[in-house]
Amino acid sequence: MSRPIARVLTLLELLQSGGVRTVAELADRLGVDARTVRRYVGHLLDLDVPVESVRGRYGGYRLAPGHRMPPLMLGDDEALAVLLGLVAGRRAGLMTAAGAAGETAAAKIRRVLPQRLDRRLDAVLGSLSFTAPPVAPAAPASTVLLPLADAVRRHRPVAVGYTAADGRRSERTLHPYGLVAHSGRWYVTGTDPAIGEDRTFRLDRITSARTLPGSFEPPAGPDPARRVLTALATAPYRYEVTLRVRGTAEQIHTRLPAAVAVVTESPPPGGADPGAERWSRVDLRVDRLDWLPAALASLDRPFVIERPDELRRLVEVFAERLADFARRSPPHV
Repeated sequence: MSRPIARVLTLLELLQSGGVRTVAELADRLGVDARTVRRYVGHLLDLDVPVESVRGRYGGYRLAPGHRMPPLMLGDDEALAVLLGLVAGRRAGLMTAAGAAGETAAAKIRRVLPQRLDRRLDAVLGSLSFTAPPVAPAAPASTVLLPLADAVRRHRPVAVGYTAADGRRSERTLHPYGLVAHSGRWYVTGTDPAIGEDRTFRLDRITSARTLPGSFEPPAGPDPARRVLTALATAPYRYEVTLRVRGTAEQIHTRLPAAVAVVTESPPPGGADPGAERWSRVDLRVDRLDWLPAALASLDRPFVIERPDELRRLVEVFAERLADFARRSPPHV
């Protein structure tokens, strides 16, 4: 590639990074004078690249907003970062309902990459393994996600159409505080002004979202992620479980995630050593109890079951089964 062409492409890359670039800055980055910068801008205009001239003290050049720029110029690290981001986003459920968009975006990037780099990326993606099993994402529609994100940013109320898990449909008004992606699903958390209570909704169950006039002030308190985790942990389920566990919330959440368990740390009794290990209350709402004995065993901390009695019996059976396994001798082959 000749030097002038390389410099024109470098100019394009600098303008693609956004904002207004002064002539002096561009001349310094390209190693040319101001007159040559203007000539290079003319070359881009001849190629139908919409470069705008900005007048004034801090004027210079910029690309017209919203323009889709060909060609795509990515270095090795940039291309790898984008493709890995698409792969990770797909596995984490960070895609919209138009899930094919991620695939087509990756395909477009791959199509314009040099063959040398394409083969190297194939080697990385082909040898990559994930320790966590794939999630079954419940992706929102972009027509829902984008208006909600804008309402969160601008503190605007929204009207949403919602379909509950039992199929009931309703129209709600929401003051949204934030969007949260958790375990392959997207949630919006905010206040329902009609009842004055915090609510959390799954985005894949929202059929429409429309911004309303007015504004609101988000309240102080837990951040949106903490609000969503608390809402999931306190949702109505078949069983209500209460435990006392000797340990901190951080220690307990290693085996009982915040989306499942609400941990309340108890203050040390009067006269006790402030650094002594204390007992915490753990509240869970679950549809099944059969997984809890193994989770409590893996926690490896003293615990007391307050309710339900059914869980106490399951733990006893689990402990007896482990003891029986431990007493067995290796089979003779």
